[in-house]
Amino acid sequence: MTENTQTPSAPDSELPTQYAPAEVEGKLYERWVERGYFTADPASEKPPYTIVIPPPNVTGSLHLGHAFQHTLMDALTRRKRMQGYEALWLPGMDHAGIATQNKVEQQLAEEGKSRHDLGREEFVDRVWQWKEEYGGKILGQMRRLGDGVDWSRERFTMDEGLSKAVQTIFKKLYDDGLIYRAERIINWCPRCLTAISDIEVEYQDDAGELVSIRYGEGDETLVVATTRAETMLGDTAVAVHPDDERYAHLVGKQIKLPLTDRTIPVVADTHVDPEFGTGAVKVTPAHDPNDFAIGQRHGLANMTVMDEHGVITVHGPFLGLDRFEARSAIVGALREQGRIVAEKRPYQHSVGHCSRCRTTVEPRLSLQWWVGVKPLAKAAGDAVRDGRVTIHPQEMEKRYFDWVDNLNDWCISRQLWWGHRIPIWYGPEGQIVCVGPDDEIPDGEGWTQDTDVLDTWFSSGLWPFSTLGWPEKTPDLEKFYSTDVLVTGHDIIFFWVARMMMFGLYAMDGEVPFKTIALTGLVRDERGKKMSKSFGNVVDPLDWMDKYGSDAVRFTLAKGANPGTDVPIGEDWVQASRNFANKIWNATRFALMNGATIEGELPPVEKMSATDRWILSRLNKTVAQVDAYYDDYQFSKLSEALYHFAWDEVFDWYVELSKTTFFAGGEGAEVSGRVLGEVLDTTLRLLHPVVPFVTETLWTTLTGGESLVIADWPKAVSVPGTDGPGGFRDEAAEAEIENLQAVVTEVRRFRADQGLQPGQKVPARLDLAGTALAAHEPAIRQLLRLQPEGEEFSATATLPVGGATVALDLSGTIDVAAERKRLSKDLGAAEKEKQQAEAKLGNEAFLAKAPDNVVDKIKGRLAKAGADIVRIQAQLDALPPA
Repeated sequence: MTENTQTPSAPDSELPTQYAPAEVEGKLYERWVERGYFTADPASEKPPYTIVIPPPNVTGSLHLGHAFQHTLMDALTRRKRMQGYEALWLPGMDHAGIATQNKVEQQLAEEGKSRHDLGREEFVDRVWQWKEEYGGKILGQMRRLGDGVDWSRERFTMDEGLSKAVQTIFKKLYDDGLIYRAERIINWCPRCLTAISDIEVEYQDDAGELVSIRYGEGDETLVVATTRAETMLGDTAVAVHPDDERYAHLVGKQIKLPLTDRTIPVVADTHVDPEFGTGAVKVTPAHDPNDFAIGQRHGLANMTVMDEHGVITVHGPFLGLDRFEARSAIVGALREQGRIVAEKRPYQHSVGHCSRCRTTVEPRLSLQWWVGVKPLAKAAGDAVRDGRVTIHPQEMEKRYFDWVDNLNDWCISRQLWWGHRIPIWYGPEGQIVCVGPDDEIPDGEGWTQDTDVLDTWFSSGLWPFSTLGWPEKTPDLEKFYSTDVLVTGHDIIFFWVARMMMFGLYAMDGEVPFKTIALTGLVRDERGKKMSKSFGNVVDPLDWMDKYGSDAVRFTLAKGANPGTDVPIGEDWVQASRNFANKIWNATRFALMNGATIEGELPPVEKMSATDRWILSRLNKTVAQVDAYYDDYQFSKLSEALYHFAWDEVFDWYVELSKTTFFAGGEGAEVSGRVLGEVLDTTLRLLHPVVPFVTETLWTTLTGGESLVIADWPKAVSVPGTDGPGGFRDEAAEAEIENLQAVVTEVRRFRADQGLQPGQKVPARLDLAGTALAAHEPAIRQLLRLQPEGEEFSATATLPVGGATVALDLSGTIDVAAERKRLSKDLGAAEKEKQQAEAKLGNEAFLAKAPDNVVDKIKGRLAKAGADIVRIQAQLDALPPA
């Protein structure tokens, strides 16, 4: 090593002076893919580690929620690969039935056509064409983010293998009596013209109207209230509570239904709350789920009064009106007859909307296919209760159990053309045949296949095992199932997680689909507000990647990832992460310029300085800390630990403390160069899963290694003859450097308080005799910009700290009189603040009325004022006489 530490060594010639992510990231990613680093081998003897990606919709593009979860999955997979696992992160997309069909129908509408103009077969062909041309945009964007997925195993929920899996499990469920056809109330979207599941209905408060209507005549009348007056045309009863004495004389009688020539019975049912409203409710079994249940209990007729478009189909005056037009017309007609007892508008109430198109959902009686979920849901609950599956964080278990323990049968049929067509065939004599993938399709005149397709979540519920080749017993399935962890948002625990649990346990003979469910929160803006186009706060992560680099976006997201809680993110934070990447780059360049190396064994401990021993000890504690956080899915904590170790301890302290050693050259510089090389090697390995691009570039330059993707995950650094259970530790060196840090920090704070510029040099006397700090005097002087005393040195400020004394000569560097005046003014303000706070806290009347948070705030002000007084008085005492 040359003694001229300013001369760059050979490896540094490979590093530009500044890090330019755009010039690095794309090339690096393609190199990783081409070399097959992400391709998993089922024949490998390594232990498996498997994650299947939550398949994004084929219509989608990368948003911050995707970037967030993909960062976490990528970090987990990269670390396990480095730990020696055969790691498979399997990518793919969901066909997204309604969303995709809507896209193509919109395209057709621009051409003046509908899907019916094309017919089913031609329309489906058109959707496949759209998928090939426009679908899968997100897959290219995943490459930008750095997703280390096995592209050779990319799957699509409509590909041939997954279609076979869908048919197989449908037939198995059908044969076991768990799939059946029945007429029940479903959520119907009049725009998409299909049933949708409960979890695809989004509720919001809408301004409607609440009208109270008098039913019956004379003494036999009741008043019912409704927000959906149009459904009264389908009423087949009025219900009251059995114990409600107000209506006991009417139970069992027939009363006149207004606007019609029908009478309807009054029935007694415990579902009715006698304390709510008038205690009487209209019963429309064909248009309300609760009313349907009442109707079933009392044998009421189901009278459908709207078609699939939400258009009224009965009763002359209103026939052909849209449901909302009919609502106004019916209320007007009732008002003319004097039957409106009360009206309230606007009336804010929760209304369900189709999550795809925002149309108001209509409860509708319909003949559909269902999955009987009771035994499946019990198995899904038991798997968590008995510990085969762990939900993280644990407090999310309650939400999971609340769902699976109360799960209703699942409507799986959709009135769409794009999707897995239900494998049921109907014969001319009323025969019903379920056809599996290896069965012969019924042949002969009059046989037709069911026109409906399956709910998208039916096929995506098979994702953890269908993507590995099920129902065939493939090498992939044998090696990589069950998967290790599912990383997904807590918002789809009902949509997807429970479906996969039910189907995985059922299809795979009780073997769970994943061992851990790691639930994340949702990404929000920097103020904690939900990101929405209507709020104008939606961010395209690609814009931030272009501006700051993918590593910066990834690190920001990982730093915010506390288990199960939402993640606020703002551009300032991404910029700060970009600065961190730059800090890593610049510090590594400095290290390479000054002889940092990984060549040879670490020097014996007796040749190391306390600074060398300190950083190795801190490094080993960081390795253990990061491992523990990874195993507990504490991404925020592991990112913070790495940030503070790398920036604060390695770059701001170790590198700065070592500069005097490097500048001096000789054996000490060689020892520190080897220690710094070891620290950087390990730190870059630790950082790689979260920030893969910058670390890969720096590590390959530092070490000459092939790639961090296939490098070993770091273990505790070993120094021969000195190691304990966690590798090399030196508590004495840690205490020594902590003491040094305290001295430097205190003097820096004092300098700042006195208004000195960071680079301004000040004469100083350091009394370090009898302390371990004596050996660090050159480093302390350099860090604090302290000059030697000189012949005319006059100690105008003396700071005792850390067992040492630092005397400073501030004469000529500050205006003592002006500084004393400024500090005296600040002291007076602090004393006044203290008096005011003490007065309020001493006022019993105030304390009796003030909320706890107000009292706590005043206590905080008192504590701060007290601390300010002590600090400012110390500054005044340290000033030289005016």
